Amino acid sequence: MNTTSQEYDKVIAICRTLFVNKMKDYGSAWRILRLPSLTDQIYIKAQRIRSLQENEVRKVDEGEAGEFIGIINYSIMALIQLELGTVEQPDLDVEKATWHYDAKINETKELMENKNHDYGEAWREMRVNSLTDLILQKLLRVKQIEDNKGKTLVSEGIDANYQDMINYAVFALILMNFHK
Repeated sequence: MNTTSQEYDKVIAICRTLFVNKMKDYGSAWRILRLPSLTDQIYIKAQRIRSLQENEVRKVDEGEAGEFIGIINYSIMALIQLELGTVEQPDLDVEKATWHYDAKINETKELMENKNHDYGEAWREMRVNSLTDLILQKLLRVKQIEDNKGKTLVSEGIDANYQDMINYAVFALILMNFHK
């Protein structure tokens, strides 16, 4: 296993633990959220990261790392919603939700490994600020696709954009040495 794969797994382990603990606290209440609501939650997280990166004064003592974790977990929830659809009442227990979480992250990690191979780990030379901007760009694309009722002419779909956001957020956390 190469370094990127190991670092990726460490970051995801932290995110997964938080997801599982929140499932124990709140259940799967997130299952009622429609995709645009999840997209907006991710947007709020990404916009806050950008504000933290640009502003010298912080009025809430929470850093960028927690927001990147939120982007990862909300994006995984969105991928689950894409597959299962929205429900009127929470319907997943911790075990089933975690199974879906693991399945989505496995698919997303496989995509990362394929792209990472082809791009030669170019992300390691990037700035965290640039990764934040790329996440925001992906969010604007997702919003446009949602406004187009999920239809695209030549572009990848919503799922690929959520996966890219997950991977960019993981890369940002690795670059921030959060996984150590």
